Amino acid sequence: MSFSALGLSAELVRAVSDQGYTEPTPVQAQAIPIILEGRDVLAGAQTGTGKTAGFTLPMLQRLSAAPLPAGKRPVRALILTPTRELAAQVGESVTTYGKHLKLKSTIIFGGVGINPQISALRSGVDILIATPGRLLDHIGQRNVDLSQVEILILDEADRMLDMGFIRDIRKILALLPKHGAGGRQNLLFSATFSDEIKQLAGGLLHNPALINVARENTTAALVSQVMHPVDRARKRELLSFMIGSQNWRQVLVFTRTKHGANKLAEQLGQDGIKSAAIHGNKSQGARTKALADFKQGHVRVLVATDIAARGLDIDQLPHVVNYELPNVPEDYVHRIGRTGRAGCEGQAVSLVCVDEKDFLKDIERLIKREIPKVIIDGYAPDPTIKAEPVFKQRQARGGRPNHSGNAARGQRPSSPGQRPAAQGQRPSSQGQRPVAQGERTAQGTGRPAQARPAQGKPRTNNGQQRNAALGNHEANGNRVSSGRAEANGNRQPEGNRPPQGNRQGQNRPQQGRPQRRPSQARSGS
Repeated sequence: MSFSALGLSAELVRAVSDQGYTEPTPVQAQAIPIILEGRDVLAGAQTGTGKTAGFTLPMLQRLSAAPLPAGKRPVRALILTPTRELAAQVGESVTTYGKHLKLKSTIIFGGVGINPQISALRSGVDILIATPGRLLDHIGQRNVDLSQVEILILDEADRMLDMGFIRDIRKILALLPKHGAGGRQNLLFSATFSDEIKQLAGGLLHNPALINVARENTTAALVSQVMHPVDRARKRELLSFMIGSQNWRQVLVFTRTKHGANKLAEQLGQDGIKSAAIHGNKSQGARTKALADFKQGHVRVLVATDIAARGLDIDQLPHVVNYELPNVPEDYVHRIGRTGRAGCEGQAVSLVCVDEKDFLKDIERLIKREIPKVIIDGYAPDPTIKAEPVFKQRQARGGRPNHSGNAARGQRPSSPGQRPAAQGQRPSSQGQRPVAQGERTAQGTGRPAQARPAQGKPRTNNGQQRNAALGNHEANGNRVSSGRAEANGNRQPEGNRPPQGNRQGQNRPQQGRPQRRPSQARSGS
């Protein structure tokens, strides 16, 4: 089947041919005709199978079929992505496939100057590609009007619609025209979909067509997978040995933390392997340069956190290494999906120590297959080494329970607004903080007679607690719960805002009325 047989215009077929593509992929063959009909779509396909072109091509055709409006162009199509890198990739596809059309597009995300984005929006665009956080910034400054959006696309929809993003998505949806028969068209694309995400997406779609070209949460058939057991202290040594002995020239390596990515890149450099790190603490310019150097072969190894797991499109990338297994099993699918793309073969290698056995079991349960185990001569793990706990705070997705256990040193507790009880203390009931030994309490309440600010968190003049800057911690692929940093191109959840007006000395409980702790967040959508 050719692209012209799908009903695409001559201009779009020519643009596709210019890129060397002659036949559509399975997801493109199924999605393009349905989208051209104007139906809502919930589509799942393995990473690297052409999802982006699957929604970009029919979107361009539908927009170009209508006459261009006179005067300033309104935003008629909105594409939301979870990361800056994915936004840039989608924007490049829109420009590439739409080069023979008279449509204008722009990309907006955080980490870069906002003024050029303001200028582009004010001049008028037909297609807007954005991350949620920066889009809400522009909405707050009245730089963009979404009242005439005809097509809404959520790329990597499982990440966009999980509990960390749903509030931002709802804010944006409230500004769009109504959806439904004859209204806004909604397209949700992703490589993975849980049942919970499908239920959540059901509230956003009207009579959607469900497209699933492969079994859910599966890995590409062209990616060979292998895991090498190794002691945690010898992972870097084994990685250097494999890169050198097998003459790997282009390797994408994943770590669990930003600090770990920096440290590994530095250590590989000391081993004579030119490396670069990419993660949320890097400026957008540094991230762009590191990725460009890696694609051009100037850098042999790119060490990344899961910020890079979604949206990176590197031609014929031969090797992906899980230096540390992800604690969210679905991220494994996205990580190794960076290789084996566009019909090319790839290799996914995982270095697994005794601490990560539970992570490995979760991954194998998800992909419904056992990953072959190969012990490298000279690097067999020491059976006397005992497992150490790994901070395993799963990101809550669609109400999935948290299996984290105790937080690692330096981590905040997983439940927003709560502090762990001191050793030997029994946790108090919900909404109350533990009473320290010897602390005087109000009669009959079990609460302190006078609330004192937590150590290291001074109060302001009006009694509010200052929230410590959480930064952009990416230890386990989880978003932080305060601030508006867009480490991954994402707007962060609003986290733990203390209620207004709690003056020092006025925190005594009122009789017959439970008191909300100053640090407890007020929930709401």
